[in-house]
Amino acid sequence: MNYEHDFVTYLESLRENRGALAALRRGLGQPPGDVSDMFRYVVPKMKAKSGTWTEKTHYLIASLFALHPVSTSSGNIGNHFARHLDHQNPENNTALERRFTILLTASPDDLHIYLRQAISFLKSKEETPINWHRLMWDVLALGDPEKTSKTQKRWAEGFWRPPQKDESTEELES
Repeated sequence: MNYEHDFVTYLESLRENRGALAALRRGLGQPPGDVSDMFRYVVPKMKAKSGTWTEKTHYLIASLFALHPVSTSSGNIGNHFARHLDHQNPENNTALERRFTILLTASPDDLHIYLRQAISFLKSKEETPINWHRLMWDVLALGDPEKTSKTQKRWAEGFWRPPQKDESTEELES
């Protein structure tokens, strides 16, 4: 299954465009879709009849990508957080687990706040790469009550399940 999202591919093409990234970063900390500087980069790449959640997701992912445009093609947000677990001293993981659990259980209305905090955290930790394609599909799924628990479970498994020998074959269904 091709899990790439055209919008993320477009964002990746802007990686070296400092002006575009600066305009997209202006959306950080604002409700998705409220910053006019982002319109010229986001509006042309959305379908004309996008629903509200789809539109908000485009603005959210664009601003987060501009904050931390380092990509990987594997894993999900749970896997990215799990890279920073201290397996030698599990008692040191309390704050990380709390941060991840808050993200995992965030309401759709607050998701933009906790995702911004999560991406900022991952950027601060060795520039942890993000699977932006997977994150785009996952956030879109979180807007559908029938897909929310499946997405949350996939993130939880990525975080709490011990790594397998070959994590690169993770199923990336949307």
